Amino acid sequence: MKLKLVPFLLIIIAYTLFAVLLILPIYTVFSEAFSEGLDKYWSSITSEYALFAIGLTVKVSVVSVILNTLFGITAAFTITRFSFPGKNLLVTIIDSPFAVSPVVSGLIFLLLFGRQGTFGDFLSEHHIKIVFNTPGLIIATVFITFPFVARELIPLMQSQGREEEEAGLLLGASFGQLLWRIILPNLKWGLLYGIILCNARAMGEFGAVSVLSGHIRGKTTTLPLYIEMLYNEFDSVGAFACATLLVFLSLLTLIFKLILEKRTERP
Repeated sequence: MKLKLVPFLLIIIAYTLFAVLLILPIYTVFSEAFSEGLDKYWSSITSEYALFAIGLTVKVSVVSVILNTLFGITAAFTITRFSFPGKNLLVTIIDSPFAVSPVVSGLIFLLLFGRQGTFGDFLSEHHIKIVFNTPGLIIATVFITFPFVARELIPLMQSQGREEEEAGLLLGASFGQLLWRIILPNLKWGLLYGIILCNARAMGEFGAVSVLSGHIRGKTTTLPLYIEMLYNEFDSVGAFACATLLVFLSLLTLIFKLILEKRTERP
């Protein structure tokens, strides 16, 4: 009888944690966002600065996902299919964003590309502005998120082996044919999952982006930074209203994942 209670207790604990860690925070965000009515909510999310923050967040996320997808596929193929000096070092570099604080990485990029940084004089001479500008946000986000796609694909490609690729080469297939007909179809689920993780992390990135943004309203404020600015200005309703947009973006990401899965399953 006692053994039968164990699964029941574990299920209760799991649902309790789910409610406390996920449902309750989401409920708090939405209840606070609508605490002053629909008009206040709508004006908060449709203000000029809010719309700019949404657009900048989407832009930075899309560019980061594209670059990290290309890097992840290339890195996974190179690491799993070739032996070369520095291979272990490359794997370590891929994992480095997990070990380095986002704020520290932001400071490193500031020391590299800032006006007084290593490349500051060169960038100033050629009128290239990275820090306190969109390129800086993209660089910081790419660095923070680039392990996700590669780390999903590397073990997957290692487990699949090379037999199908070698058979394709023996039959005279080009590298492009191998890529589109053998490699990518075998990686579709891992690649999709890595892209979803990368996109979710990119949209919510705060630390490194905060250091490089300069918090210039209407120029370098992504949605997480704009939420912080509103909260620091004691506009908690506006901050929570904009926070709901991150929830909606997360839901859109999940819907997009489901659509891709359905299309992939079609013959």
